[in-house]
Amino acid sequence: MTTHLHRRSLLLAGHKTSLALEPPFWEVLARCAGAKGLSLAGLISAIDAAKPLGQPLASAARLAALDYALGVSPGGDAA
Repeated sequence: MTTHLHRRSLLLAGHKTSLALEPPFWEVLARCAGAKGLSLAGLISAIDAAKPLGQPLASAARLAALDYALGVSPGGDAA
């Protein structure tokens, strides 16, 4: 199965950047953003602010999507 990355341009902390993820991750992140009452850009900004220093944003976004899909809160507890 081949899944192409979809790239989106974002403004994070006043800096233009782009993030490339597989479509299923974008779909889960959009659902997560809606559940939290955030825009997708707002959610990605929150993920960026909370990720460990040195962790790539794409990795942090994928992990956040996985946590949401599994019902795990950011602290590691089941939601």
